[in-house]
Amino acid sequence: MHRRHLLNRVTLVALALTSVSASVLAQNYPNKPIKLQVPFAPGGTTDIVARVISEPLGKALSQVVVVENKAGGGGIVGATETARATPDGYTLGIATVSTTAANPAINPKIPYNPLTDFTPIINIAATPNIIAVHPSFPARNYKEFLAEVKKNPGKYSYSSSGTGGIGHLQTELFKNLTQTFITHIPYRGAGPALNDTVAGQVQIIFDNLPSALPFIQQKRLIPIIVAAPTRLAVLPDVPTFKEVGLEPVNRMAYYGIVGPKALPKEVVEKISAGVRKALEDPAVRRRIEDTGSIIIANTPEQFSAQIKAELEVYKKVVVDSKLKLD
Repeated sequence: MHRRHLLNRVTLVALALTSVSASVLAQNYPNKPIKLQVPFAPGGTTDIVARVISEPLGKALSQVVVVENKAGGGGIVGATETARATPDGYTLGIATVSTTAANPAINPKIPYNPLTDFTPIINIAATPNIIAVHPSFPARNYKEFLAEVKKNPGKYSYSSSGTGGIGHLQTELFKNLTQTFITHIPYRGAGPALNDTVAGQVQIIFDNLPSALPFIQQKRLIPIIVAAPTRLAVLPDVPTFKEVGLEPVNRMAYYGIVGPKALPKEVVEKISAGVRKALEDPAVRRRIEDTGSIIIANTPEQFSAQIKAELEVYKKVVVDSKLKLD
């Protein structure tokens, strides 16, 4: 009995010392560079948002924030690395609908739980999604596009940021609702998918607007339809999915910052405050808003609830549409 009591005391002391050590580390945070992992290749919207926020966040925290691209598996590779990192605040990740909702909903073998293996910190922004086509595609608007793909099942292919990503699931949902067939070509991120679509290797892309918009403005891609609450000022002639009776596809994407689970509260608060301070700069806000995105900057609790809600939505999409991995 005496020995058990002694062991219990030793355990309690060890836990107390660990708690004090974590608290001291959190108070001194940050005292070295921070990695911000992007789970996709360079050039996509996730990468754009990360690079827009990294420098001003670094200034707010008085440390360098280094963006690292960890592409693969529709975002799974990078997200897994973030989930398995040491919970000290020096390895963070950009969380997207693909990594925290769409992929987990369709992939039973995903090596992390989006609800328990991350510490949500802040959702930076929400952004519209868009279907766009190469200029050689024989359609210039949604009505013509739908008629063309209905008339020619299997003739056309679409690119996405990866199997199980938001572009994949949303296009499969679109196909299910419209009874059309377009072949899926998955990539290691929106950047490579965009490059091949702009080059005409693939005819159609479902992408987040910020990465596609420059090519649309250069007339190297033709916008067909957007997922957004209302028509966008930058694309006033392009209808929303809701307008054409496809409301289930009318969902925006999000880009937030997460850490691994058990990230100290003090660290979470410092990062969250740093992002909000960065977003106070009109130039930073303008760079994000000029892409058609909406600044969110919510609390960790709100972002956590958002991730949970989005996961439930995509689980239902997968079940209702009988979607499976390619």
